[in-house]
Amino acid sequence: MAITTISRRAFLTGTCLAACGFSMPRLFAASSDHAVVDAPCGTLRGEIVDGNRVFRGVPFAHPPVGSLRFRPPVKLKAWTGLREAAKFAPSAMQPGDGHSEDCLYLNIIAPSGKGPYPVYVWIHGGGFTGGSPSDSIYEHSTLPQEGIISITVAYRLGVFGFLDVAPLLGKEYAGSANNALRDLIMALEWIQENIGAFGGDPKRVTIGGESAGAKLTGILLGTPAARPLFHQAISESGGAERVSPTAAAAAEVSAGFGKTWLKNHVGYQSLLTAPATALIDAQQTFTGSWPKHFPLRPEVDGELLPHMPIESIAAGSSRGKRILIGTNADESALFIGPHPSKDPGPADLGNLAKAKFDEVLGHYKDVYPEMTDEQRRIRALTAEEYMIPTDRVIEAHSRHGDAYVYRLDFAETSGNLKGYAFHGLDVGLVWNRPNINAGNAADEAALSARMQKAWASFLRGETPAADGLPAWPKYTRRERTTMVLDVASHVDRKPHEAEYRLWDGLL
Repeated sequence: MAITTISRRAFLTGTCLAACGFSMPRLFAASSDHAVVDAPCGTLRGEIVDGNRVFRGVPFAHPPVGSLRFRPPVKLKAWTGLREAAKFAPSAMQPGDGHSEDCLYLNIIAPSGKGPYPVYVWIHGGGFTGGSPSDSIYEHSTLPQEGIISITVAYRLGVFGFLDVAPLLGKEYAGSANNALRDLIMALEWIQENIGAFGGDPKRVTIGGESAGAKLTGILLGTPAARPLFHQAISESGGAERVSPTAAAAAEVSAGFGKTWLKNHVGYQSLLTAPATALIDAQQTFTGSWPKHFPLRPEVDGELLPHMPIESIAAGSSRGKRILIGTNADESALFIGPHPSKDPGPADLGNLAKAKFDEVLGHYKDVYPEMTDEQRRIRALTAEEYMIPTDRVIEAHSRHGDAYVYRLDFAETSGNLKGYAFHGLDVGLVWNRPNINAGNAADEAALSARMQKAWASFLRGETPAADGLPAWPKYTRRERTTMVLDVASHVDRKPHEAEYRLWDGLL
């Protein structure tokens, strides 16, 4: 099928996987066989699918509805009796149909044996405003065959999880912009308490994600309360910078949303009782008119986040943990390109003001004279949004822990994004859903198999490795050692050095 360029809004509302050739959310295949687990949380009955035990819609906190809207998650007491776990729960509130405020659930796929198995906790992407832990792409994973439990987890999105409503509703709501982080921390606490009953090893838990999920992974690396709950991390196209650095910055966003809300509602107290869909409608209007990208984000609140996460990582918050981390070479082709690509505007920039970005972009012709203007725009925006934020996490973490770094250079040979290693391409490769309709399907399937093996070996606590890949060295700050993933993968040292130096002091 042809790969089409997708708008950033479409990506954030969950249509990226479909546009990239992957299927959209649906239930796993039904099975008449059942799997029953007695866990500290209570008894669950899931299904046996392809020899694996599958549990869907497992609650890890009280539903954050009614009086719990905008409040930190509340731990769920153990239930009595048998709870069915055959169906997915609705995804968190976001634009579109089929979503719910009652969303704090996770899904587990476990091998049939006793274990103990390493555990991979996947945090979905979607720009902090969209996405789902129940996308069908995850059902194709080869992780169970590798002896690994995979868990996909939900968290509150948009204004429900990333808006500081204290300036609007009072001090008792202080820190509400961090509620999504608290959701993820409570899910990790649930996993520590319960995963042993599923054959999982609570001492070998890896968190990971792509895009917003990778950014949240980076932020959790810099969150002291999360430190004892996981042991290593995987970051695909992330960073740790998507945080409001001060209460004043978060309050500015709150005031902007509040003005939007009052255009159609009476008083801020109505935020507590209005239908969830009304808040999503106001969120859409607000984010569409806000002059900066991604206004809804966690905040440095002095409690859960005492400092900017990248500062905490540099100070040692991730000490002793291992990370597998990287980006795709042409991430932003998905959003602003190609043929011809558009000029990046304020709504495309996550970190820099437009004038400052244009100044950096002006130097790209000196670094890449062989590129077209279109290629340079895509490359510069990729650096601003993904590459440099990821490099900053690598630099901060590598002072205290091991890092294995990659760059995905593999590009499709057909479709509108032909020639680009675009944002999201890695997801299908890692989760065993390569684009079988691509012109280079055989090469893509082979790379997908290698990446799955390398990721699995990392999840087991080993050096990432696979037949067909060269030996993957640890990252060193001196050499900036990077595995370049392609049809013929290779190890690069000091990659894109001249481009890298353009960003010194900016991010």
